[in-house]
Parts: sequence; C-alpha cells; structure tokens
Amino acid sequence: MLAPEGSVLGRLAGAPISWGVCEVPGWGVMLPPERVLSEMRKLGLLGSELGALGYLGEQPEQIRALLRGFGLGAIGGFVPVPALHDESQREAAQEAAEQAARLLSGAGGTYFVTAAVVDEGWSEPFELTPAQWDSMAEGLDMVDEVCARHELKQVLHPHVGTLVERASHIEAVVERSRVAFCLDTGHFAIGGADPVTFAKRHVGRVGLVHLKDVDLSLAPAVIEHKTSLLEATRAGLFRPLGKGSVDIAGTVKALEAGGYRGWYVFEQDTTIDPDMAASADPASDVSASIEYLRGAL
Repeated sequence: MLAPEGSVLGRLAGAPISWGVCEVPGWGVMLPPERVLSEMRKLGLLGSELGALGYLGEQPEQIRALLRGFGLGAIGGFVPVPALHDESQREAAQEAAEQAARLLSGAGGTYFVTAAVVDEGWSEPFELTPAQWDSMAEGLDMVDEVCARHELKQVLHPHVGTLVERASHIEAVVERSRVAFCLDTGHFAIGGADPVTFAKRHVGRVGLVHLKDVDLSLAPAVIEHKTSLLEATRAGLFRPLGKGSVDIAGTVKALEAGGYRGWYVFEQDTTIDPDMAASADPASDVSASIEYLRGAL
C-alpha cells in the first residue's frame, strides 16, 4: 500500500504491537484482530502492518479480506531474517526472505521490514568484524533482490537484539550498502543514534518511519543486554509520543523538510498482562500520540 499524498496526518498507519500483539513467547495477551483493526480505523488510521506473521491470517487473500473489511490497507511487515552476516548461511536466509515476501506481497503490502537477527532463535548479538559487515551488506543486497521479485521495498530496521542495534552499526551499514532504512525513532534512540540527525543527513535513505517515544533512563540496561526488551517494556520503556525523551516533532519536521512523503506508523511496543486484559485500553495511548502529533505539527 503506497502512502497517499498529503500532510503527515494523512499518512498515519498502525501496527498491532501497539495493541500488545507480538510473536515473542510470553510477551502477553494478543487481542483479537477484529478489535485491533476496528480501533485502528476508528482512530482514523489508513493502514496496518501485519504484526506477528500469521496473526492476521496464514494466506494472503485471507489477510487482504480481513483488512478490507475494516477499510484498511496492508503497509507491510516486520521480518526477522537470520544470519545475513554469514555467507555460509545465505541460502537459508534467502529461503526465509522468500517465504515472508510471498506473504507480504500477496497481502498487498509494500514494505519488507528487515531485522538482521543472529539466528532464528534471536541469539544475543555480537560485534561484527569488517569482513562480516561486508557480508551483511551482500546479504541485504540479496534481500533487495528477493523484494524486487515480489514488488516490495526492503527497509532495514535497526532494532534492539539484532546485529544492527547501535549508532555505530547503522553507520557501518550506511557506508557499505544502499539499503533503505526504517527510521524507528525509539530503537534509534535506544541504540544511541539521534533520529533528527539521521533524518537530516540521510533522508534519501529513509523508506519508512516508525514513531515511538522512549524513556531513555531505561535504555542503557536494554542496549547493554542487562535486561530484556520485554522486561523494559513492562517497566515503561515505551511512552506515548511526547511523553518520553525523543524529539519526535523535530524528527518528523526534518523528514518532511527533506522531502520524505512516506508512511508514519505508530509502533508503540505494549504488553498486556493476562490479569489486565479485560480492562486494557491500548487505543487510548495511540489516540494520545495522534493528538500530540497534531499539536506539534
């Protein structure tokens, strides 16, 4: 689904993880798709990422029909691709990319959001050697080729717990690869990268934007892997826009000034405890974020 022309507020989409939907075991209750999509539409969002692959359906047409029933389009989806740094594992990485690309494209999505994980089990990341960074660039080129065959656009998502999670990692990719980026304001900030600076320097490399705010006082323990992302999320790492430490308005203004005209996806990681599921109201945080953005812009 291509972004419509118009203002920032006319290019807003949602992500199921803002409603607590995540593939991580033990993350929390996953609310029914019908509720999540209905609340997205009531908030005025025009499209949705697919969330945990399989959450909206196992077959492309099933996903298309479900989204169409709520007047939403498919933006794309988050895809953990294993071992892009390891040339000996390239065939397995390509197979994983092909499988995800078929689903995303068939569902009507535009963006293949790559997370460069160590392996399928999300083993703890480590610092790559120059040769491994070169191999990573080649792996990203391979995913670009897969995406081109399926009429998708790859965007690399620097993300806690992956091989591209810190500011130095982002620069290593920028230097070696032409891949586009998913500028996730929260994960960039947690990893020590300034999203405003990146938007100003590399706006031409930004293919998709995830908007999230974070309490950076909790970030050091996360980026140093002393606490898990799940534990930090439960402790309040992610905040409604304008309630955390990230210059969200400055990032959006820099992107718009530089000519970015793509989607802005509200992707505010949330967990829902089983004991609180009946009273959970995640849509209220998304609504507060929309109001912040309206006032800030």
